[in-house]
Amino acid sequence: MRMLFQNLFGKRDELDIYKEEQIQSPTRTIIRTFASNKLSMTALIGFVILLLIVIIGPMLYPVDLAFSEQSQQNISPGQNMMSVPPELVQNGIRDIAVGRTFSVGVDDNGEVYIWGKTNVPGTNVTNVPEDLPPIARVAAGFDHVVAIGEDGQIYGWGNNRQRQIRFTRDVQDLGEIIDIAAGYQSTAILDGEGVVHFFGNTNLTEMYEYNQYQGQIKDVVLTNNAAIGLLDDGTPVYLGSKPLPYSTRIPDEKFIKLAATNKTVAGLTADGRIIVWGSPNYKGEAAMPDEFESQPIDIAGGQYHYVVKLENGNLAAWGDNTYRQSTVPASINDGNNQTIYTGYYQNYAVKEDGTVQTFGLKGYLLGSDGMGRDMWQRILNGGRWTMTIGALAVLIATIIGIVVGGVSGYFGGRVDILLQRISEIVSSLPFLPFVIILNVIIGNSLGPTQRIYLIMIVLGLLSWPGLQRLVRAQVFSVREQEYITAARSMGIREYSIIFRHIIPNVISVIIVSTTLSFASSMLTESSLSFLGFGVRPPIPTWGNMLYGANNSVIIQQYWWQWVFPAIALSLTVIFVNLIGDGLRDAIDPKSQER
Repeated sequence: MRMLFQNLFGKRDELDIYKEEQIQSPTRTIIRTFASNKLSMTALIGFVILLLIVIIGPMLYPVDLAFSEQSQQNISPGQNMMSVPPELVQNGIRDIAVGRTFSVGVDDNGEVYIWGKTNVPGTNVTNVPEDLPPIARVAAGFDHVVAIGEDGQIYGWGNNRQRQIRFTRDVQDLGEIIDIAAGYQSTAILDGEGVVHFFGNTNLTEMYEYNQYQGQIKDVVLTNNAAIGLLDDGTPVYLGSKPLPYSTRIPDEKFIKLAATNKTVAGLTADGRIIVWGSPNYKGEAAMPDEFESQPIDIAGGQYHYVVKLENGNLAAWGDNTYRQSTVPASINDGNNQTIYTGYYQNYAVKEDGTVQTFGLKGYLLGSDGMGRDMWQRILNGGRWTMTIGALAVLIATIIGIVVGGVSGYFGGRVDILLQRISEIVSSLPFLPFVIILNVIIGNSLGPTQRIYLIMIVLGLLSWPGLQRLVRAQVFSVREQEYITAARSMGIREYSIIFRHIIPNVISVIIVSTTLSFASSMLTESSLSFLGFGVRPPIPTWGNMLYGANNSVIIQQYWWQWVFPAIALSLTVIFVNLIGDGLRDAIDPKSQER
């Protein structure tokens, strides 16, 4: 045995070509022949890389099957959401506002800068009014921008479908404007007399303009569906008319500043205490640190997280951390943070020297889908499921094919006839219609994991006839050879002869067939999922990701949702097929002549 392993894998002295030809083992010959095939070796390297990616990737980027986020739907590939223009930093940062996928900045000269994913569906927030004067302050909503000019006028651009930037004449003539806020299809403007003016979808966002607090308000913030004001005496008030968590849970405290997320409001007191109310357990906004290293002196809110500036110049954050927007990098906490700007999933920390550092969501490597999910994460996890289903289906088919083919080829006669008729029956079943009918009959009663097992089993049970015919033919060719006759004469059991003596001698053919069947099984699973009869969302596979992109709008406007899954599936299938062809040529050199 030791000599066998040395001959196969051990280091030996270099022999001349004649001696090498005489004692070269079949395994070494196959390996050397395969390695000399550059195309197959390239495919092998590519497949190994893909396999490692889909094995290791889901560990590093696990997918949350329940995740969806409206604000992140259909975002194109790229990681430029926090790419602050250098000119803005050079000229001095006056203000920054964060929108859904973009940010707006104003420098000390009043010039406006816009960066990130600015082409929001239905509008383009870079379409700034041509006659825009120097800007004093800016606010960004879901897909629109509101600005206060140095001339005291209100300006807006972006989506105006709900009239969120269609300001009336009386608002333009207000004179002094203290504050502006922009949210989802809504805008709030606070004038110098403490009156808030609302624009936009008041059916979605609970804002009652004729509330009792008008004339007393000094600050206003917007959640996804409500407006909260801060009175002159520091009392927080709900500016809507219908009961919401913001109105029923308002704390009896005096605050110096308010901040809001999608579903919560936070207030900062003069002594540095922070109180959060609304629906704080939705995304973890209530999970505030037990204590801060220094007293909080400023607060800002994103989509589901809060960031505070501390008295010592450092920052602290808490809440949802899906995009690490609540993890303040150590490099930022150097005690030199002057101002913080936060919105959605981005954070900007302006230093005392005027530079800016960022943390949070930079963008999506491969874009996002129609539910706001990261395509890179879903392709990684989808590849794991697609390859697993294909591999286990091939394993089932290989076991059945070896057993049936080996028994049929060795015994022949009536056993062979019976097994071949069964094989022909299975082969005659129309594969896709059969699986679709089976799915309709019992599929709806199964859970997502059970459906995956069903697909594996069905693929395996219907894919073995081709392999069994191949094994049967090989067994026919070797069963009358001398070593088989010797085994019979020694009284070795027939099943031992089949599976210990014959099958190992035809294993090379089985390997080639299994490799090619693996690619076929992945394509079949993807076809079923693409037709809607395979693995169902939210569990990702490459097939159902393509199924989710099966409409003209996505194909034309959101190309990344089908191009990248298609590339991943195509490359994997091509690599596996090229590996199979290379193995076949290495094992059977005469196949190249046929």
